[in-house]
Amino acid sequence: MGRGKIEIKRIENATNRQVTYSKRRNGIFKKAQELTVLCDAKVSLIMFSSTGKFHEFISPNISTKAFFDLYQKTTGTDLWISHYEKMQENYRRLKEINKKLRREIRQRMGGDLDDLNIKELQALEAKMDSSLVAIRDRKYHVIKTQTDTHKKKVRNLEERHANLVFDLETKLDQQDGIVESEGYYNEAANGASNLHALRLYQIHHPNLVLHHGGRFGSNDLRLA
Repeated sequence: MGRGKIEIKRIENATNRQVTYSKRRNGIFKKAQELTVLCDAKVSLIMFSSTGKFHEFISPNISTKAFFDLYQKTTGTDLWISHYEKMQENYRRLKEINKKLRREIRQRMGGDLDDLNIKELQALEAKMDSSLVAIRDRKYHVIKTQTDTHKKKVRNLEERHANLVFDLETKLDQQDGIVESEGYYNEAANGASNLHALRLYQIHHPNLVLHHGGRFGSNDLRLA
């Protein structure tokens, strides 16, 4: 029993369409490989699926560029002439734009003005005035930004200096308090020691009179 014929039309189901594409693509590539081996043919296949995926087969005994060169030589056609013409047109357009921009630059610098009429000169003057305003605005913005930055740095340095001075004064005050306390205690201890020595001396010498305060001057010693 023979195989039934399949109607050749677009497969509506996307999954079935992709499966059929994969199977038949592999079959075509297999046939192309067989032609290359059996018949020493130069075969090139380029395929794009409906989803935009690219698949290619080319005989191993030729490169893609050599294949297209051979095609152009055999058919007498130039595949790149239209592309080359587009590139030339784009080049001419860019060259003209570059020429125009260079001329505008020279005019803004005060040159190449002889061919301009009064209206063109007035338009050029207006453009330069507008550019000058924009340049000044940018300059003032840069100056203000730099000034604000320097002011912040100065404030930070002043705060650091004030903190350092405060820390130093605190340490000095603490050291002065320790020295004063030590001096007070040393003086008190020395005074107590001197008073104790005088009292011992008075006990051993009862005829001496000790004035108030535990001190005596030039006439402090007299017989009782």
